[in-house]
Amino acid sequence: MDLKEWKHKSTAIKFTNPWWEYRLDECFIPNGKEYNYHYVHTGGSAMIIPVMDDGRIIMVKQYRYLNRRFSIEFPAGGIKDGQNPDTIARKELIEETGYDGTLEKIGYFNPYNGVADEICHVYIARNLFKSDAETQDEQEEFDYLYPDFNEIQTMISENKIYDGMSLASWTIVSGYLLKK
Repeated sequence: MDLKEWKHKSTAIKFTNPWWEYRLDECFIPNGKEYNYHYVHTGGSAMIIPVMDDGRIIMVKQYRYLNRRFSIEFPAGGIKDGQNPDTIARKELIEETGYDGTLEKIGYFNPYNGVADEICHVYIARNLFKSDAETQDEQEEFDYLYPDFNEIQTMISENKIYDGMSLASWTIVSGYLLKK
């Protein structure tokens, strides 16, 4: 089958806030008919898997309001349009863990295609050292976990880690770590 791209006609911003926009695109689908596509636009996100010298990985536990429960995740943060993913990854690493280090971009993914145009950039941080920067957001509060590779696999299989972005990032990074 020869798949064809849809043709963009126009974009209208229906709602905006500091983190995302709700948009409505008018487009033409391959059969020539006009179609309205509703979606969320973001500048993207960056997720970091901080690997300590002894192989343990820094994870954060925080309260997630929408699900009314605590979530174990890798450090991450949103990117605003025009911001550099590498810069935001470093900022979030420092802000959420108190560590800085060497960042290596491993991959990327779309967390919810069909609903959002977000691209999450995935990094490994190594050679970690304590940072002097004090940049934590006022609405964020963290507990820290330091599991090793196998403990993360167990937490996933026991559904203790349920955050989709952490699961997708771990899928990318765990394969990379196993090759090393």
